[in-house]
Amino acid sequence: MQASLIVLTYNWPEALDRVLASTLAQTRLPDEIIVTDDGSGADTRAVIERWQRLSSVPLHHVWQEDLGFRAARARNRGIAASRGDYVILIDGDMLLHPAFVADHLAFAELGFFLQGGRIKATPEETARLLAGGRPVFAPWARADFGAFDGTRRHYAFRAPWLARWKARSRRGGRVMSCNMSFWREDLVRVNGFDERMEGYGAEDRELAARLANAGVRRRQLKWAALAMHLDHPTRAQPDVDDMSLPNNRLFRATVEQRIVRCERGLDAHLAAFASTPASTR
Repeated sequence: MQASLIVLTYNWPEALDRVLASTLAQTRLPDEIIVTDDGSGADTRAVIERWQRLSSVPLHHVWQEDLGFRAARARNRGIAASRGDYVILIDGDMLLHPAFVADHLAFAELGFFLQGGRIKATPEETARLLAGGRPVFAPWARADFGAFDGTRRHYAFRAPWLARWKARSRRGGRVMSCNMSFWREDLVRVNGFDERMEGYGAEDRELAARLANAGVRRRQLKWAALAMHLDHPTRAQPDVDDMSLPNNRLFRATVEQRIVRCERGLDAHLAAFASTPASTR
């Protein structure tokens, strides 16, 4: 299996530097790393170029113009540039456990996509990590274990046998594109992320709904594929489930109409990346 790790970033080069360091410290390296960039400046490019010189696997930079929050389009471009059979998505504020990639691949199974979580570091712990400290994956980590979208304390360590039981016996959990993985052919089938969804929120849940409509089931990863989320101001709305929000209305339509394939999605970028592994344009 060839694995592509896709990292979404936007103008936080200090965090991206630590994320790439954790990526290249994996026990099972991805076969390629693609940093898909929603319009960052020169400082981010400099970080990527430095890691390109150090990386033992291909590391590509896929950039788009900064026209506001267009994470759906940025991720689609990263997926289009990928060459792996299997695609792992993370955000550029996630420091990975050394077995992160290995765990995703160990649980990969045809007919399923995987949803991992995130341990949310406190502001003080984030400062330590950005200064070069190593993340602590344990129940005593300095993290906000009460966050509604964060990993709970009793899941904050790696236990593959428990993870296997959880993945097969329970569903649960919130869909979050900061830690997900898919067979690439499944993403092509549903046309990736819906690029009508601009601004923060719901593009990941909407994709998960279309995959479910296509018969691709979700498995939750607990006690595996651990990642530490760096603290930063959020761009989320006060109520991310407010169904009056434009992205949530699109999400609801997908659920109610059982839509499988979006109209504006991944296929807009496949031809551009067909002849080369990735681009820095």
